[in-house]
Amino acid sequence: MEMDGVLDVYASSSFQIIEVQYDPAKLPPNTIETKLEEAGYLGELIIPAETGAPATEKTADQPAFFRHTAAYAQTGQTISFAQKLPFVGRPLWPCPGMGPIKMVEEEEVTHG
Repeated sequence: MEMDGVLDVYASSSFQIIEVQYDPAKLPPNTIETKLEEAGYLGELIIPAETGAPATEKTADQPAFFRHTAAYAQTGQTISFAQKLPFVGRPLWPCPGMGPIKMVEEEEVTHG
């Protein structure tokens, strides 16, 4: 976070915490909060929750969300999970310095 008045930043995506050391004479706290909000580091994550109900018991007014699990004999005791999440315009877990991936059109190069 390059802002005049910010001295040091510690961010942990695994614990979902951030510590900012700053000079209050140069920078008010609400400016830091605004910058973090713009980067997508504050606020609730929009992730569907599993219902615990069997897949056969979902209703039209409240569709259930299910995680897909696969286990194969060849992998021994390894289990894998897959979960589809909607794109919300920001990373699901805050990663300092990372933003949404921007699509880049590549130009065709001719050799010869």
